Amino acid sequence: MSVIEYRWALAQYERLPAIAAELVSRPVAIVAAFGGDVAARAAAAATRTIPVVTAFGVDPVGSGLVASLNRPGGNVTGISNLSATMEAKRIGLMREVVPQAATLGVLMNPNNPTVASQLKDIEEAAHAVGLRLHAVQASTPAELDAAFVSIAQNRIPALLVAADAFFTASRDSLAILAARHAVPAIYYFRDFALAGGLMSYGASLRDQYRQIGVYAGRILKGAKPGDLPVVQPTKFEFVINLKTAKTLGITIPPGVLAIADEVIE
Repeated sequence: MSVIEYRWALAQYERLPAIAAELVSRPVAIVAAFGGDVAARAAAAATRTIPVVTAFGVDPVGSGLVASLNRPGGNVTGISNLSATMEAKRIGLMREVVPQAATLGVLMNPNNPTVASQLKDIEEAAHAVGLRLHAVQASTPAELDAAFVSIAQNRIPALLVAADAFFTASRDSLAILAARHAVPAIYYFRDFALAGGLMSYGASLRDQYRQIGVYAGRILKGAKPGDLPVVQPTKFEFVINLKTAKTLGITIPPGVLAIADEVIE
């Protein structure tokens, strides 16, 4: 009988190396690592022999986690969720909804190992459409409160939340803070819109989890992770929360509504 061991870091990055080391010491047959590159790196650092299947947030080749997308080599493979490289699309959607905005707020976690590449992608995408950026950082609940105070004090008209496990775990708080400070925001997973966020656009989490399960099953049946190509997401979700839009006094353009995969009313 197969047994699944669950461990949760609760968005506390510093706990991940110890959690990965504990699982490896049991030992387990395979490690499925969720939470983006920080979880992937912790799992990969803990073992060179036990297969690791994960969801990558940025380029897994550039980060050194795999040798190539088609032939990862080593013991790590998975799915690239592209969360940290889809900022141009999110910025474009936000600009459609808040066309008068000349400045875009960006919320980032300074403890995320991909924060530099995230900021570079966002800066390039914002510059391409003539937007200035106002970056704020948070890695704790108290810092989230302070970040939104800064956004309100600087009268930032729109906000993009960069992909990060801490923000995912804090989605309810983010929705409350955005509503309290009347800031329209776009996020990277559907769960944010379900929690009350205005909009979300990104790869389907359910599809990613399914793919990780498929790869885990194939490895348990004898496949080598180094021979399983890193796959790209095939399903993306654009979700609009109309209840939140009404609360914020925002009218979603018909053209934007028409391309939404889900509208929460």
